[in-house]
Amino acid sequence: MTNENSDPVRLTGLIKRYGEVTAVDGLHLGIRRGEVVALLGPNGAGKSTTIDMLLGLVRPDAGTALLYGMPPARAVAEGRVGALLQSGGLLPDLTAAETVRLAAALAKRPRPVTEVIDRAGVGAFAGRRVGQLSGGQQQRVRFAVALVADPDLLVLDEPTTGLDVESRRAFWAAMRAETAQGRTVLFATHYLDEADAYADRIVLMRAGQVVADGSAGQIKAVVSGRVIRATLPGADVAALAALPGVDSVETRGDTVLLHASDSDSALRALLAQTAAYDVEVAARGLEDAFITLTSAQSTGSTS
Repeated sequence: MTNENSDPVRLTGLIKRYGEVTAVDGLHLGIRRGEVVALLGPNGAGKSTTIDMLLGLVRPDAGTALLYGMPPARAVAEGRVGALLQSGGLLPDLTAAETVRLAAALAKRPRPVTEVIDRAGVGAFAGRRVGQLSGGQQQRVRFAVALVADPDLLVLDEPTTGLDVESRRAFWAAMRAETAQGRTVLFATHYLDEADAYADRIVLMRAGQVVADGSAGQIKAVVSGRVIRATLPGADVAALAALPGVDSVETRGDTVLLHASDSDSALRALLAQTAAYDVEVAARGLEDAFITLTSAQSTGSTS
């Protein structure tokens, strides 16, 4: 029997190898009910392979994956899980609406198709064949297919790939409405701003392993210091790097970014020794933490 008190996701010691390449290396991960978890990592970190094993699409070489205390295939068959993957799964000759109706016919307790089409933003092209849709529109159809089974757990692999800014905003508005109903969500993304804005928890992977696990604030806290942004045409990068408290310097046209461990000293020197203007000082963000934690030299973890 299913244990209704089981966590939605419990991955224990997962290992997956492809020849001499170890894609996932002893991964442990648990997700509690109602959490929205972002899975981040550089290309080749093992995110998609982890999701494939979690969904039962790929068999692990070692370890176990349980969804609500049961094997993934059973959880999917019972309608507990909805998935939006990067590609595949759509028949080009069906219309968008027919695709969602087909998915609903296969579900145990489907939501009303018209409601799901509206929620996923498919209505404007519901009568068009899938093969005639843009990549972003096909992503919306996949989202509708993931929702129509009324799942408790949503697993989204790069869900906003191919969407423009407005469509990405609409997608996350729809996701907020879904998570407000208590759904559990795991999503992998390359858009760090999405993880920062929408995830309760961030899991950072590198080389098939979890290197950090915590809230966005906890992840950011591993990187000390601040960033000073200023406009300085013709900046002397070497001179800026030599300012007290400055760790590194970036230039973007006439804009300079000073990564500083002692921002007070760096700011005083910048204003005293240069003609910089439009100066802003901000804490380092998720991108800085991402780079630090996923670099080849990094061995730290916040988990």
